[in-house]
Amino acid sequence: MPNYRRVFVEGGCWFFTVNLEDRRSRLLTEHIDALRDAVAKVKWRRPFDINAWVVLPDHMHAIWTLPPEDTDFPTRWRLIKAHFSKALPAIESRTEVHKARNERAIWQRRYWEHLIRNEKDYMRHVHYCYFNPVKHGLVANVEDWPFSSFHRDMTTGFDPTDWDAIDGTFGERGEGVGRRAD
Repeated sequence: MPNYRRVFVEGGCWFFTVNLEDRRSRLLTEHIDALRDAVAKVKWRRPFDINAWVVLPDHMHAIWTLPPEDTDFPTRWRLIKAHFSKALPAIESRTEVHKARNERAIWQRRYWEHLIRNEKDYMRHVHYCYFNPVKHGLVANVEDWPFSSFHRDMTTGFDPTDWDAIDGTFGERGEGVGRRAD
């Protein structure tokens, strides 16, 4: 079994990519209210700031800042995944491995994490979040995607400049840079 190493920074700011197991699924957008409820429940019990978040049909990207003296983003993701899964009817087909572990076949077991290092790194990841629905051909314009904190940020004067300067896949298929975690 791999021994994944994580960097834990108290009060750190993190970028995440979290995928459904079935990348053809549309569960996240079809059940967006269940996802929002799961996030709210976890956020209420284990606070964190949502700097940016975009939900696509089969995966999502998020940037969080944890409270001072707190490093526990893995528990937060585990709880969000669990709450969301419990809200859905158990109709997915499960492998023998899922059955043996008493797991639902909804989420990929791991997710991609990246510690934000500075303001330039932060803005690059925020832009990546917001541009992702365009990248995947879901909409022609960032503002047309409804499942994004972009709309919240626009009300606060956020200025999305240099969109086409964004490159990389940030934890999506084919990405070899960064960390995958439980």
